[in-house]
Amino acid sequence: MNALGRHILVEFTGCNADVLNDVSAIEKSMIQAAQTAGATVISSNFHHFSPWGVSGVVVIQESHLAIHTWPEYRYASVDLFTCGDTVDPWVSFDCLKKALEASYSAIELNRGALNIIKKSDYKPLNGRVDPAHQIDTKNFKIQRNVWFTDKDDMQALSLRYNGDVLFDEKTPYQQVRVFDTMAYGKMLAINNMVMCTERDEFHYHEMIVHPVAQLSKKLKNVLVIGGGDGGTIRELFKYSSVESVTMVEIDEAVINASKKFLNTMNVEFSNPKLSLIVGDGIDFVKKAKPETYDLVIVDGSDPVGPAEGLFSKAFYADCARVLTAEGMLVTQGESPMFHKNTFVELNHCLKDIFGMQKVYTMLFHATTYPSGMWSLMVASKRTLNPKADFDKTKAAEFSKQKKLKYYNEEIHTAAFCLPNFVRDLLES
Repeated sequence: MNALGRHILVEFTGCNADVLNDVSAIEKSMIQAAQTAGATVISSNFHHFSPWGVSGVVVIQESHLAIHTWPEYRYASVDLFTCGDTVDPWVSFDCLKKALEASYSAIELNRGALNIIKKSDYKPLNGRVDPAHQIDTKNFKIQRNVWFTDKDDMQALSLRYNGDVLFDEKTPYQQVRVFDTMAYGKMLAINNMVMCTERDEFHYHEMIVHPVAQLSKKLKNVLVIGGGDGGTIRELFKYSSVESVTMVEIDEAVINASKKFLNTMNVEFSNPKLSLIVGDGIDFVKKAKPETYDLVIVDGSDPVGPAEGLFSKAFYADCARVLTAEGMLVTQGESPMFHKNTFVELNHCLKDIFGMQKVYTMLFHATTYPSGMWSLMVASKRTLNPKADFDKTKAAEFSKQKKLKYYNEEIHTAAFCLPNFVRDLLES
């Protein structure tokens, strides 16, 4: 070899856009490309770029492999740099071309041409170990720095995970994945949006159940639309009065992902009081008998994909029809900071159906949801005062007995106290 290193600059075109926007797929492909060429991988560092795309680098003992992708152009820019003659960067190139399903243009440059530079007699003064023994290639573990990002065009939340995707299934409805994050434990993501994490899921699941349960005069028959992670039914079955829970989840992959990996949430799937239906919740409610349920919980994702119909007036009119005379409905209402229009429209929709004085809004902290402020909308067949029409002592005892982590009697009252900007939004 007549140079110190080989440097290949590549433009990949016509790539698979889904792959280009998948940080875990890119990182995996880059590591495989390095290892297939015989390189020793030291570390990887990958993250989502805003608003789309992935940037990252694999550091190898022989130098590096770097990439930046533009999914909207189906384009990736890659450079492959290897020192010495033990690793052929063109082998890595071939691996990446297949992984990205790409066309290409490429150029190779020799770095450190030996006919120009000459070796000196320099020796480091602080050398500790023979370089040949610095890395135990047999037992060495790659240092990985890979980030999952939930984002839109304006803002994002990023969580570092261990680089492996524990569960990944693309269904007719959506992409369902489970990651093992460094700070929040196992995380369920749907279409690259955070649904829940082991560390903070109790914020959401306790609040979607306990305030309405404590306000309910009768809690025997409950319908849950969505909720495939299992957290909502876990909280419901803490009430001995509950005789039956019907849960309708459209995507069985969500249930399977929870059963395999979300051990803090999947504890009640085998409860004999549960009737689990894999199907369309919108169609189920449309066909359900009137005045069947004491409580309807709509535990859906954001209003896109299969959850889009859960934000329609026809759906909530059917929910009102299947409630008993004193029944209640609770639904996740998005963020007043992040989804202002959806938040307001849903509130007005429920008021049109149940009446102006029978719809109430709760706010609570949800640390891994956009903005950290999340809402729940409560609608009731009867008029009530959600801050006063519950037994405060009973709620306190229940919270202590069941070892709840978020809900208590003071949180109950505070959740219905709205900041001025939220009041203004809802009155607009």
